[in-house]
Amino acid sequence: MKYAIIILFVAIAITLGTGIYLNQTEIDIKLGGILIGSSLGTGIFVWMPLFLYYRSKGRKLKDYMLTPENIKKMQGKNLDCLL
Repeated sequence: MKYAIIILFVAIAITLGTGIYLNQTEIDIKLGGILIGSSLGTGIFVWMPLFLYYRSKGRKLKDYMLTPENIKKMQGKNLDCLL
């Protein structure tokens, strides 16, 4: 999974770079726009969910939420970051 995410990221970066190059040099503006749009769409809707799933696997979501239990723990440490 790790290597698939890396390979997908590199492919998206290359496609985005190619699209920007085609737009800037005015070789093929239509193809450049298609490449930029498809790489951004793939990055947002495919790569980002895969990356977030991979990074958050095995972690408890409750540890990162502001529950009354966690607020009491923070108040016990005299943290003034919530003020």
